[in-house]
Amino acid sequence: MQEQKEKILGICNQITKGTLMETLDIDYIDVGENFLVARMPVSPKVFQPDGVLHGGATVALAESVGSAASYIFLDGNQFYVRGIEIAANHVKSIREGYVYAKASIIHKGRTTQLWEIKVTNENNELISNCKLTTIALPKNN
Repeated sequence: MQEQKEKILGICNQITKGTLMETLDIDYIDVGENFLVARMPVSPKVFQPDGVLHGGATVALAESVGSAASYIFLDGNQFYVRGIEIAANHVKSIREGYVYAKASIIHKGRTTQLWEIKVTNENNELISNCKLTTIALPKNN
């Protein structure tokens, strides 16, 4: 299981090269049977003007981990995965450290998937609660 876990995380981290995920320093760090976890450093690069984590950066993290989870749990070789709706409730500010996003499946349909993404700080305090809907579009090879 550990070897499979490392393989999946390696793929997730490799496919982010040259993308927004690399720009935001998002790193995939844990995966399980029905979840994926990523982390992002909180630094001036992702601040809003008053020096706290920007909600848009939080949403980018949430959508990234939810879409990556769809990709790995739905066989990304057969489907294109696209986010079609995301909602976020930001409940706490953060100025430093890391935020962690854990995407857990709520509904795994053949076409659409629903993910809950909890974004927490290093003390496991809730920063944002997000909900992402993804769609799986068949690749016509």
